Amino acid sequence: MINLYTWPTPNGRKISILLEELKTPYKVIPININNNEQFSKEFSAISPSNKIPAIVDKENNKNIFESGAIMLYLTTKYNKFLPKQHYGEIMQWFFYQISQVGPFLGQAHQFLYYHAGKSLFAEEKYTDYVKRVYETLDQRLLSNEYLGIEYSIADIATWPWIARFEIHKAKIEEYPNVLRWYKLIAKRPAVIKGYNVVGEYIKIPLP
Repeated sequence: MINLYTWPTPNGRKISILLEELKTPYKVIPININNNEQFSKEFSAISPSNKIPAIVDKENNKNIFESGAIMLYLTTKYNKFLPKQHYGEIMQWFFYQISQVGPFLGQAHQFLYYHAGKSLFAEEKYTDYVKRVYETLDQRLLSNEYLGIEYSIADIATWPWIARFEIHKAKIEEYPNVLRWYKLIAKRPAVIKGYNVVGEYIKIPLP
């Protein structure tokens, strides 16, 4: 049994979707970041960075925080979604999500949606970053069905961030390969279920 400490953010949804895809039993423990529950003494003991998601593997009592580390732990433990024959391809795009997709789109959410109008410089900068991320993904998906050749943690990690295309003001229709990939993954039963495991129900955005 995996205890999942999470909230409905892109990084949180990475893990719930992966757990659904793995078909492994897990228990959701909501950590309401809007109420600063991530700073509780109990959660700090599990996630020293006070960030969600985090897990506790009850089989061995391991605590793991950081979404990328959790994904690598789970795919290694269950030997799924990280095939050896495409390991290099998958890891490139997995770390592209961690180093660029998440940070750039996350900041775009702040400056283009939550705090729009506060900084013209930041808005222009992150509008450009969003465009670059989508162009990079679109080019990759031009000749590949999935980011890592076959469906893998690279796709599972990236998809929840693209699901916020409305918030980071991306015109996803202008990136046909990203749009095709996004819709393909949105149909997966594990994605549909894993998208809403905590908090208010939100329908998966579809262009």
